[in-house]
Amino acid sequence: MGRCTPSNPLLVPLLFFFSSSFYPLAFSKLSSTQAAVMIDLSQRIPTSDLPGNSTAEPDPCNWKWVTCSPDNSSVITLSLSGLALNSSSFLPAICQIGSLQVLDLSHNQLDSIPDEFITSCGQIGGLQRLNFSRNALVGPLPSFTGFPGLEFLDLSYNHMRGSIGSELDGLVKLRSLNLSFNMFNGLVPVNLSMVLEELELSVNEFDGEIPEGLAAYQNLTLVDLSQNRLSGFIPDRLGQLPKLEVLILSSNDLRGKIPDSLANLKTLSRFSANQNNFSGPIPSELTRFLKSLDLSYNKLSGSIPPDLLSQPNLQYVDLSYNRLEGPIPNNLSSNMLRLRLGSNLLNGTIPSDSLGSLEKLTYLELENNSLTGSVPAELGKCRSLALLNLAQNKLTGPLPPELGNLSSVQVMKLQLNKIDGSIPGQITQLASLAQLNISWNLLSGSIPSSLPNLQNLTVLNLQHNSLSGSIPIGIQRLDVLLELQLGKNQLSGRIPTMPLSLQIVLNLSNNLFDGDIPATFSQLNNLEILDLSDNQFSGSVPNSFTLMAALTQIILSNNNLSGVIPNFRQMVKVEHSGNKNLINGTAPSPPAPSPPSPKRNSVAVPVLTALASAVFAVLFVSVVVVSVSKRFYRINDEHVQLGENLPLPKVIDSGLLTSNGIHRSSIDFTKAMEEVSDPTKIVLKTRFSTYYKATMPSGTSYYIKKLNWSDKIFQLGSHDKFGQELEVLGKLNNSNVMTPLAYVLTLDSGYLFYEYAQKGTLFDVLHDSSNELDWASRYSIAVGVAQGLVFLHDYSSGPILLLDLSSRSILLKSLKEPQVGDIELCKVIDPSKSTGSLSTVAGSIGYIPPEYAYTMRITMAGNVYSFGVVLLELLTGKPACSQGNELTKWVSTNSLKQDKWDHILDFSVSRTSLTVRSQMLAVLRVALACVGTSPDSRPKMKSVLRMLLNAR
Repeated sequence: MGRCTPSNPLLVPLLFFFSSSFYPLAFSKLSSTQAAVMIDLSQRIPTSDLPGNSTAEPDPCNWKWVTCSPDNSSVITLSLSGLALNSSSFLPAICQIGSLQVLDLSHNQLDSIPDEFITSCGQIGGLQRLNFSRNALVGPLPSFTGFPGLEFLDLSYNHMRGSIGSELDGLVKLRSLNLSFNMFNGLVPVNLSMVLEELELSVNEFDGEIPEGLAAYQNLTLVDLSQNRLSGFIPDRLGQLPKLEVLILSSNDLRGKIPDSLANLKTLSRFSANQNNFSGPIPSELTRFLKSLDLSYNKLSGSIPPDLLSQPNLQYVDLSYNRLEGPIPNNLSSNMLRLRLGSNLLNGTIPSDSLGSLEKLTYLELENNSLTGSVPAELGKCRSLALLNLAQNKLTGPLPPELGNLSSVQVMKLQLNKIDGSIPGQITQLASLAQLNISWNLLSGSIPSSLPNLQNLTVLNLQHNSLSGSIPIGIQRLDVLLELQLGKNQLSGRIPTMPLSLQIVLNLSNNLFDGDIPATFSQLNNLEILDLSDNQFSGSVPNSFTLMAALTQIILSNNNLSGVIPNFRQMVKVEHSGNKNLINGTAPSPPAPSPPSPKRNSVAVPVLTALASAVFAVLFVSVVVVSVSKRFYRINDEHVQLGENLPLPKVIDSGLLTSNGIHRSSIDFTKAMEEVSDPTKIVLKTRFSTYYKATMPSGTSYYIKKLNWSDKIFQLGSHDKFGQELEVLGKLNNSNVMTPLAYVLTLDSGYLFYEYAQKGTLFDVLHDSSNELDWASRYSIAVGVAQGLVFLHDYSSGPILLLDLSSRSILLKSLKEPQVGDIELCKVIDPSKSTGSLSTVAGSIGYIPPEYAYTMRITMAGNVYSFGVVLLELLTGKPACSQGNELTKWVSTNSLKQDKWDHILDFSVSRTSLTVRSQMLAVLRVALACVGTSPDSRPKMKSVLRMLLNAR
């Protein structure tokens, strides 16, 4: 008998079972019964394809995925995790191994647990652990009949639903129950084992109140009920659980006061109840034994108890987005790692006495309060500080030079205060600093000449101060700088060459600059917004500015400019009012007077000739620009004539990924390479890719996405490995995810084939003035994208994360059928190869989560933030970044008072009916939760989808 052939070709084989009858387990000490079971399993489950499989090893006790008893006489553990199993037919056979103690089937694609499995394995008295987490299980919870010794049951990250009644009654020894990330509803179950230690029910649809009966389970150490629909109060009796260590109640609809009884739990180390409706004061001594406290996004009021922040064990405190008032307590725990008190009503000064002892503090966030006094010099002793946010307070006085001692700081936000004096030169010693915002203060003096020392700086915002002097000459050395805001100051003098890395905005408005506009600005090929308004610039606008490939807006208003405005691309918005002698060359020409004056003709001819020459030059160079731009823009319908036939890319590998017969017969690799050699076929450029519309001989059109290997942030690696990664992505099956159909690899590029999305990107459809997207379409798009993200985050073999989620990476098959694109980027991009921080690689401007600047890690919470920005785009009709201002900041400022929320919505849509307005407001609440500053406060995508569906 040879190797088994799987009846289901989608069933991925197991590594540790061999399937040859040449080895009758003669060298094994297993009993004849267990030996027969292993042979039977080897015939049920194919084993030939997985790497590392050894059919020469006769003893199953030596296989990597098997653990036997010390004398190798019986099998006690089977670990079948992460093998992409999608058929449950073999499960009952496993139950014949009567000695089994642990069965791990996590990270597979199983969709059911057979009744025969429950019946058979329920008779194994020694079975202690059963793990079905991260599969595709559906339906109600099975009734676990038997299982007298089961101690750990994990069914998390599945699609199970229904209420829970008596299904778990028989599990009398159960110590750990994990049903998180499913769709269970009804009341929280209380008919559980009396020896239960861990109860995890997060991210479900449980409703009703937290049952007081939980207090009867005196062995509980962990209770996680977060992200459900629970209402009512926290029962006082929970404070009687003598062993409770972790209590997580986040993201529900709980209300009332935080019970005083929780302060008596000597074992409680973590208490999280953020994103609820708790009110009243914070109990005194609540943190007496805690390490972590999160009560953010509630309605808590009163002052912070004097002892709350001083307890020696305390490490993490988040009280942001409440209604707390009064001063910040003077005494702070020397073990504090993160302290978040932003968006409250706190006043008084920042406590300086204990700051000197906070050597472990990494995050200090006190923004959006009414704090007064100066920035304490003692902050300089917090050497581990990575994030300092004191923005939007009433701080006065100068910046202390001691801030230059914060050698680990990456983000420093001090904007919207009344800080005066000069910028200390010591700040330019902060080698790790990535974001510095001191805008909207009263700073004077010059910008330190040592500014170019900040080699990791990506955002510098000094606007709206009284800074004078010139811009430091060496500023071009800031070669990862993305945003430079110097507007509304008194700067003057020669403008130096700017960093070529600038992308978001270069804002020099409202200063004292004069003379010609520097032609060197035209080298900023990645820059989107250039604001030179309200200065004293004279002369003409350089024609070379039309070559700035990423430019979307140039603001020239209120200067002394003259001549003709160059003919920018149609997508570039030019603002030029307040320049008396500046002629708009893009405006329709007025009708010629009759009869024409000879004098007027003599002037008009050279002007028109110059205009024609400029237009011709722009069109000629645009062909070149199209092929090298690294930023987003739509290619206008231009008729580009190729000067020569370019050689086709040299193909070194190609392959079909889809099993769809229509696509397999339509895709022609030779024709595809011809299409991508023609620049007129380009329909979209993103930061990482170029999209071509390629029509096959069959008449079917496809997107072909080009990934340029010459960019060092792409992982070159092995072409075989890249092909294997694509094989996995090609098997994804979700209507809201763009999955690759085929690929071609050349020496310098990779090409991926996708179905053609007729409507283009969400960005184009939403922000094109000729389109008006109604609420039904916007809502369908929001739900569709959420469904795609849930699928990716909950993928059975591990979450698939998105490096760049934006309205430009969402393609529309129709106005109600979105598809999430760029799913392969996390597989092929290596952020460590970037010259800057992760935030310079991960994502598009306006969508990048704030923590990416200093965590250097792509996360599901980061994807949720980016999705929240997309929701805000759909709700407001505004782009994620406009005139250098991010949409999230604008919404955050305007959402502080809920009675003003109507002003945030796109009025042309919200006015259509009260029902639409109500739905939009409900979705706005979801969006605000998604773009929360703290990654921990953001809901998971499955919860986001549920909230969106409930908004209708």
